[in-house]
Amino acid sequence: MAMSIVTFRIDDATKDALDALARRMDRDRSYLLNEAVAAYLEAQRWQLAHIENGAAEAAAGRFASGSEVAAFLARWRR
Repeated sequence: MAMSIVTFRIDDATKDALDALARRMDRDRSYLLNEAVAAYLEAQRWQLAHIENGAAEAAAGRFASGSEVAAFLARWRR
């Protein structure tokens, strides 16, 4: 896999925490940053896909009925 260098600014406290975690995990800073970026991208893709799916459902007129919403909320209140 081809790799690129990316530079960005980070506050000193965050960098120190990142370095401390990297030492405890016996990894380097780049490994942790790559893992963090990959997790962020996965979460954002998942969220956007669900938002787009919901918007498409709404555009097609497919909504939950009032009783379906009430039943859903009742399950969460337990």
